Amino acid sequence: MGGDDQYQPSASLNVLKRRAQLLKDMRHYFDQEQVMEVETPMLSCAATVDPHIDSFSTSYRPLGANEQRTLYLHTSPEFPMKRLLACGAGDIYYLGRVFRNGEAGGRHNPEFTMLEYYRVGMTHHQLMDDMTRLLNQVCEFTETGRFTYKELFLPHVGVDPHTASDDELLHQVRLHIDEGLDGLSRNDCLDLLFSHLIEPGLGKADNGQLEGVYVYDYPASMAALSKIAKNSQGTAVAQRFELFIGGFELANGYHELADGNEQEARFQAHINERKEMGYPVYPYDEHLVTGLKQGNFPDCAGVAMGVDRLIMLVAGTRNIADVTAFEFFRA
Repeated sequence: MGGDDQYQPSASLNVLKRRAQLLKDMRHYFDQEQVMEVETPMLSCAATVDPHIDSFSTSYRPLGANEQRTLYLHTSPEFPMKRLLACGAGDIYYLGRVFRNGEAGGRHNPEFTMLEYYRVGMTHHQLMDDMTRLLNQVCEFTETGRFTYKELFLPHVGVDPHTASDDELLHQVRLHIDEGLDGLSRNDCLDLLFSHLIEPGLGKADNGQLEGVYVYDYPASMAALSKIAKNSQGTAVAQRFELFIGGFELANGYHELADGNEQEARFQAHINERKEMGYPVYPYDEHLVTGLKQGNFPDCAGVAMGVDRLIMLVAGTRNIADVTAFEFFRA
């Protein structure tokens, strides 16, 4: 623990006032657009099974009973929001806290603020338009370009991210990043190459003036929870995008997967990957799978944005503690 100043906020009061105004402006935008704010459970019987995200767990103990039930703090409101969509909720958004274990310091805090929203009838390209309109309302933002993943990857790395073999990608990782790396999956290689060679140069942030770049048509192996379709060249790509500002990944959007069977298969693939990596295996959200199979899930696009990161960009800092009232080590 620190000294006598630990009772004080880690962010300045001026930054906290800017933060409060930004949250207010976001809600005003969605009110204008007739997008309904929803609150979803922070505690769930299911966790994320994404191998790159770890969940906090806790126990529910009914009064007067000996049994207990393991619950997980949500890493995102995505699954219950999609259950609402399957039941006809229409355009919805969530603006609040989420939790991810093992992430503290620098750009990360174990609890942070996320904006997640879904627009029915939109593709991921239309959602990029909508995201730009939102950012224009809440800060000084200019969109400076949209590029396919391949358009950026090929000139910087020298191989096609869609057709290069796993061995070729690993060779590029050893060549450009660390010659001693081994045992990496295809997606691990793609992530490392993109984050080291491309991401730092995407977008600008200068004195609160933000310029952003959208990247779309990710390799199909990186589809996560998005649809897969063929692009104009006949290559299968993930219908998703990411927004980068000042070398930060700020938002991650999908043309949402609506197939319950495919969703179940992807959950199981993630579980198998966690097993292979020796990570804890958590229960996936069976309610979401049922909702996709039995409900009436609409054609829609959704996006999640790190609000703290946006405020960091506006405030000109790389430390999340500077935009959070009490960062993790003062909590």
